[in-house]
Amino acid sequence: MVDLKGQYEAIKEMVNSSVLEVLDSTAFINGPKVHEFQKNLEDYLGVKHVIPCANGTDALQIAMMGLGLKPGDEVITADFTFAATVEVIALLGLTPVLVDVEPDTFNIDIDAIKKAITPNTKAIVPVHLFGQCANMDAIMDIAKEHNLFVIEDNAQAIGATYTSKNGTKQKAGTIGHVASTSFFPSKNLGCYGDGGAIFTNDGDLAHAIRGIVNHGMYRRYYHDVVGVNSRLDSIQAVVLNTKLPKLDAYNKARQNAAEKYTNAFKGEENIVTPFINDSQSTHVFHQYTLKITNGKRDALVEHLNSKGIPCGVYYPVPLHSQKAYQDSRYNEADFTVTNQLIKEVISLPMHTELDDEQITFITNTVKQFING
Repeated sequence: MVDLKGQYEAIKEMVNSSVLEVLDSTAFINGPKVHEFQKNLEDYLGVKHVIPCANGTDALQIAMMGLGLKPGDEVITADFTFAATVEVIALLGLTPVLVDVEPDTFNIDIDAIKKAITPNTKAIVPVHLFGQCANMDAIMDIAKEHNLFVIEDNAQAIGATYTSKNGTKQKAGTIGHVASTSFFPSKNLGCYGDGGAIFTNDGDLAHAIRGIVNHGMYRRYYHDVVGVNSRLDSIQAVVLNTKLPKLDAYNKARQNAAEKYTNAFKGEENIVTPFINDSQSTHVFHQYTLKITNGKRDALVEHLNSKGIPCGVYYPVPLHSQKAYQDSRYNEADFTVTNQLIKEVISLPMHTELDDEQITFITNTVKQFING
């Protein structure tokens, strides 16, 4: 699904020399290289504050802690996403409120958000799924009307650009009150271990978060707030520093591969290619996800595996049906899109090293099976 080896070979000398610098310096945690990456990412995103941390899940949790959300507060998020988004809500004693998604972008449905708001609602967590931004104009309008926080889950869309209704362009993760991202190795900007970060333009919130990530300390051994131990190490920072200047090129390579996939599937009535709402958001294709509409999705997965072609079903079970997050409040009629998507979606290999021969082999194999 992701050719990390091929990507590494292209940057091997820079990565290896940078890692050796860290080893020689022995500044492994919160060293100069972490601060250098923090500044570089702030500049790239056009955001005032980046706070690196240990992983993307921690980033979401810490963002919520920084906002001062309290047990029982309701947080609205999408039903069709990875469990980390709802996991941290539950871990903090908050009340997750799952809602349906749009059938084309797979991002959180605006009408479903409006319907789910109660006097206990305190935040919305839009997930920029598969590399395309949710409708942030509408979400921010709702948040303003109801005095809610917006926490962008930007684990899959770093580098995407959102164009607001007034024409302003902003990077994904810089629009809400706070955002989180993951640097898991398979991400568009990935390190060689775990890593994450929180973004915000709010100086007071950034100050709170900087204490939380480091045991609640602003001065060593003085614990002003309840915190966690979640820090990005210097070796991961130098890997990210090497890749960050290449992120736009990496995303462009993914976009080019996606265009070739889509062109190859034109005219296939049982294959729905990814929708791109390019007047609102660029798509950086963390995943290239098809909908197979003739009931052959599961059989296609088996067929691709038999041909040595990796694929993934993201996601096979909606969060509202997961054992850990089932709730009597949920009504299946409110999840019609998600319940259909889990039967149809399949993600094909998507990375910076895909070549034409690979894409042709993959697409021909898919088409021959679907039409067979």
